[in-house]
This record gives sequence, structure tokens and C-alpha cells, in this order.
Amino acid sequence: MNDQPKINDTRKAELLGTVVEHIDITSFDARPIVDAMKKMSFTSRDLGRATDIYNQMLADKDCSVILVIAGSTSAGGCMDLYAELVRNNMVDAIVATGATIVDMDFFEALGHKHYQALEIPDDDTLRSLYIDRIYDTYIDEEKLQETDHTIGDIANSLEPKPYSSRAFIREMGKWLMTHGKKENSLVKLAYEHDVPIFCPAFVDSSAGFGLVKHQVDAMKAGKPYMVLDAIADFRELTNLKIAAGTTGLLMIGGGVPKNFTQDTVVCAEILGHEVDVHKYAVQITVADVRDGACSSSTLQEAASWGKVSTALEQMVFAEATSVMPLLASDAYHRGLWKDRTKRRFAKLFDEA
Repeated sequence: MNDQPKINDTRKAELLGTVVEHIDITSFDARPIVDAMKKMSFTSRDLGRATDIYNQMLADKDCSVILVIAGSTSAGGCMDLYAELVRNNMVDAIVATGATIVDMDFFEALGHKHYQALEIPDDDTLRSLYIDRIYDTYIDEEKLQETDHTIGDIANSLEPKPYSSRAFIREMGKWLMTHGKKENSLVKLAYEHDVPIFCPAFVDSSAGFGLVKHQVDAMKAGKPYMVLDAIADFRELTNLKIAAGTTGLLMIGGGVPKNFTQDTVVCAEILGHEVDVHKYAVQITVADVRDGACSSSTLQEAASWGKVSTALEQMVFAEATSVMPLLASDAYHRGLWKDRTKRRFAKLFDEA
């Protein structure tokens, strides 16, 4: 007998009543305000310079752009923004947290939504309703568990062997081509445009639950199972850096995706390759530099490790949902992406 108390569906529906609407960077032209902000000081001027550097990345025909995403900006309204960057050849590879890719983008690709919290009751009350909270944003935990099971189903369908996160996420994109319910999915668009996505801590997300279930079920049945190869992640992204040559980083947040991407320069050197440091770098973060953490470490600090050039770098200390729409809209409307060669880096990893 199930002793789990029944969820109050009426109360849950009340709280999940206002859907987060993702911003459309093509619907407004941010160039005038960004140009005006360049003439100001403080964070406004920093954003203006960061936008200039991103536009230089797009104008540099030798530069490959790597989008690095940590944090919850996708749930907060930037999901379509990132999709637009892929659709318009404004990024060539992505390194992100598993939450960004699975709990947020893949979750919505299955037809689910994120919701604005118009009120925040006691979090124990939210738990009783199976509502998860990210600051002022709600997620339906029951729908999230459906996502977990879908990840497990995809794993069950694959040949039981090691996969990099990039290879597994590509299988997710392939699955969405047939089963997805949202055209503007980052995972789906990346599959279509051959933009590889890496999640160096992939299991630290809803993917982890589904993949653990895949392994446990296979063990019980005495069958082989797939595994994620974290070393392959690092090797593949390093090979991408070697093949790309000149690179620029557009980083939202920090943490593992930031460090993982910057470390490719050092890894290439260890492998005996002479590669340039990342020529361009922009990071948008609210992390405080004083605790010495990776998320807040400045790009100038990264130069001491031989990872990033100090000539064309800019830190923007701001909450990313407030500035990324301006930066991305400015770059979209300046149109420098229209003359870029499509890299299709996913093809680097096609099996012979």
C-alpha cells in the first residue's frame, strides 16, 4: 500500500500558473543601448567592451567560438537565446553543466515548462507538491522525473560501451529529431548544425538518475551497460581546440565548464602540440573574486596558467539574464555571423 500523501493538484496548478517566456533576441535591436552603455562607466562599460570582443570573435574568420554555460540562465529565460546562437552560426561548440542541457533544455524539448514563482511559500510546502525551486523559478518534479526516465530509455537503446558526454548528448539530439516537441531546443539544433556539446560533469544532473537506473537495471538482468567516459570528454575537447586553432570563449558563469574549456590549452601542450592560448574571452559572473574560487577567478588570472590572452578579455560582474540578451541581440543585429564559415566540429568525432 502506498502511504505517500496525495498531492494537492489544485494548489500545484495555482503555483505553476505562469510560464517563463524565453527572450527572443531577434525581436529587438540592442545596438543603440549597447553603444550608449559603452560611453558610461562601471558594469555598463564592461558590457559594452565585452560585446565588442564577442563581435570581434565573430568577425575573425579564423576564430572558433566556444559557448560556456554554468548556472540556471536557461531556466530563467535565456533558453531561446542560446538556441539562436546555434541556429545563426554564432557559436561552434558548447561546454555546459548537465543541468543546463538536461534539466532545462532537454526537459522543455519534451514539452515541459519552467514557471515564474509569483509567490514563494514554505519550501517544505513546495516539496509536498513536488515542485522544485531555482530562486524565483519553479519546475514540476514529476515532469523532471519523466525526463530522467527518458534519459534512461535512450541509454537502454544504445550499444553498451563507453561514451563521452558529447557522444551521448548527440544521441539525445538525434532522439529529439523524431520525438521532440520543441523546435527551438539547443540539444536538437546542435545535432542539426553539427555543434558538439560537452558536459564534463554530466551525471550531476537529471541525466545522472536515468543513467544510474540504466546501469542498475542492466546489472540485475546480468546484461552489459553503457558508461560515460570523462577522460574522452577532455581528450575530445582538447582535439577540438587543436583543430580549431584560434579560439574565443563566451562564458556565462564559471565552475567546471569554465575550467574544463580553459584547460584544453594546457592539455594540448602536454600532448606535445603547440597551440595558442584562447585569443578572446568574455565571462559574465556574479561570483566574488576574493574566495579564490574557479567561478570568480579573473581571465587575467587564467593568463598566469597559460590559458587565456590578456589582450582581448573582459569580465562582466552582472547577473547574466540581465546582460546576455543585450550582448546577444547586439551581435545578432550587427550580422557579423553572416560571413562566418560553419565549422561543424561534431564531424571531427565521426567514427570511421
